[in-house]
Amino acid sequence: MSKSRLFVVVPVFNEALNINDLFDAFSSLAKELSSVFSVSFILVDDGSSDDTVRLASESAGDLDLSVLQHDVNKGPGAAFATGFSHLAGLLSTDDWVITMEGDNTSRHELIQQMLVRAKEGFDVVLASPYMYGGGFTQTSFLRKLLSSGANLVVKDLLDIQGILTVSSFFRLYRADALLRMQKTFGPGIVERNGFESMVEMVMKMAMLRLSISEVAMQLDSSRRKGKSKMKIFRTIRGYLSLWRSKSKWFALVKEA
Repeated sequence: MSKSRLFVVVPVFNEALNINDLFDAFSSLAKELSSVFSVSFILVDDGSSDDTVRLASESAGDLDLSVLQHDVNKGPGAAFATGFSHLAGLLSTDDWVITMEGDNTSRHELIQQMLVRAKEGFDVVLASPYMYGGGFTQTSFLRKLLSSGANLVVKDLLDIQGILTVSSFFRLYRADALLRMQKTFGPGIVERNGFESMVEMVMKMAMLRLSISEVAMQLDSSRRKGKSKMKIFRTIRGYLSLWRSKSKWFALVKEA
């Protein structure tokens, strides 16, 4: 009996300092899941100007790795759209897809727990620092305040209810859920290039009535070497701008 396939999609931009640790996590993940899944990694380089791609190629070893590249930096949303479009011709309904941060702040140790939750019947499982048992470590008070405030405002304005975090990259998807989203919204699924693309995806999941669950995660910023690529106020503006696209996306759902 053939194994199910699990694809891990990770956008990276100037992550040379984090590549070795990232690939150590990849190797651990592939070994841990090898009895159940055939694991493939898709790295989407978003126009890096450092040694990210070279180091990734050197670190891959015997991992099944594909590297997709943008000539210039376009933003994480564009990187995810490239990754999802690449998967469009590969996915079968019984496959699985994980998306993760490229800076090691996604705790790969949680993936087994996320899979258990998904096998309870959920289409998508999010890793959430806002759940009881989750939290933030080595993260500035201002960043936590802005993140929490933006999370609340966005959920209220966009009418996203019952989900504690809407912006995390770290997610597990049933392939069938992504295929439904691609059928409705196109192969890349998201059209926003910035960090707000993750909120866009949650909006589109809710429009399609996909079932969503969460697991608690401790977000430890000390695992990241170098600075975060997120620009807080630009991202908040991006979140708020999503409201203008709601009616267009609802129309696509009705047409599907």
